[in-house]
Amino acid sequence: MNLSEKLAAHPIFTRVAQVAAKEGLETYVVGGYVRDLILGRPSKDIDFTCVGSGIHLAQEVAKTFEFHVPLSVFKNFGTAMLKLDDWELEFVGARKESYRQDSRKPLVEDGTLQEDLERRDFTINSMAISLNPDNYGELIDPFDGIKHIKAKLIKTPLEPGITFSDDPLRMMRGVRFAAQLDFDIESETFFALTTYAPRLQIISAERIIDELNKIILCPKPSYGFKLLFASKLLHEFFPEMVELQGVDSVDDKSHKDNFYHTLQVLDNLCLATDNLWLRWAAILHDIAKPATKRFHPKVGWTFHGHEDKGARMTPGIFKRLKLPMDERMKYVQKLVRLHLRPIALVKDEVTDSALRRLLFDAGDDIDDLMALCRADITSKNNKKVQKYLENFDRVEEKLKQVEEKDQVRNFQPPVSGEEIMETFGISPSKIIGDIKEEIKEAILEGRIQNNPEEARQLMLQIAQEKGLYPIQKP
Repeated sequence: MNLSEKLAAHPIFTRVAQVAAKEGLETYVVGGYVRDLILGRPSKDIDFTCVGSGIHLAQEVAKTFEFHVPLSVFKNFGTAMLKLDDWELEFVGARKESYRQDSRKPLVEDGTLQEDLERRDFTINSMAISLNPDNYGELIDPFDGIKHIKAKLIKTPLEPGITFSDDPLRMMRGVRFAAQLDFDIESETFFALTTYAPRLQIISAERIIDELNKIILCPKPSYGFKLLFASKLLHEFFPEMVELQGVDSVDDKSHKDNFYHTLQVLDNLCLATDNLWLRWAAILHDIAKPATKRFHPKVGWTFHGHEDKGARMTPGIFKRLKLPMDERMKYVQKLVRLHLRPIALVKDEVTDSALRRLLFDAGDDIDDLMALCRADITSKNNKKVQKYLENFDRVEEKLKQVEEKDQVRNFQPPVSGEEIMETFGISPSKIIGDIKEEIKEAILEGRIQNNPEEARQLMLQIAQEKGLYPIQKP
């Protein structure tokens, strides 16, 4: 296969080829860019491998531009990076690697192109395109990467036990590639995943979660999670999700499998959003069901309070998985806590007070919450699903009407603590918070309108009941 026409789409390849020839460096485009070029997938990351110094090649390429091109050199790794607009060009010398049992950090030596390609994770990433004058554009494919692309197959270039034992993160990458490309994992390669899954313990949580998030961002992440579960990789870092799997039965009464339900919710949600943290809310929305599962002879299986328990579990899961402990965690926690609330509002007799409270609690995240709740409707009965979705349409219309009238979505107290202190001549104290809370409750209950005039009247009434009177201004 000659790919010179495809290389002509970007002038960087000609530039690198000319510099490499001048410097006498045998040079190739390698790895993921080659795979994506063949698959027709967009990619802005190009890896160049030369037999010699990749740093020297990068420095010489950078000199050929008439403008400044940012160059980063990583001497410890023998690599250099050029930034060209939104393109990232990485240069490295061909190398061979060996590993210690307790580390994924390799011992690196200079090597041939063949040795460089065989150290890579999968055959679809173990291809190269020559930039050399005698065979420019020729594909070098020693491990049948093209064949496996056509067969939609993930396979290691070497015996999979060697590939995975050397660098266990490759197991997560294999699942991620399968999920992103909708490929199968070759049988021996998959068997090695199950065998070497415990080796994942030497990988940092940060590296694992980086791969997991890429799986979550796939168009259909359930496929990746099913592979993680079947291979036992998921068991190594996310036991809470593993515990969702399974069905218990007592007296012919069963509950649904909450693992597969969660994956269906996740896939449903992915049709509507690519928001990573909203997708995490889908993953965690029922995470506390195993901890709250109870059987009642009359009503069957219950999971009372799983939304509150799940919200309490969220920070611990985020911390252990090295997910961000900031507003993103709080956002997921809030959606987990609130995910049952809209379902309770589908009844026709729902009060405006209940709608106001939901708007107050959800704030700007009300639309995301409703998207999660819509995704949470999973049933094989299409008529039942349609009925629930129509009910949600009505709830959303009611929420819109109440918000237009009462404006509580981003509630700001119409009377501030400073105004209360100034009105009654008092210092900061608990009574100020009590007055503000009563005003807020009156607005949410619909006893007064959300405006300063009615709020001030109620403030005076509440204060009088507490023995406070406005100070007389001179």
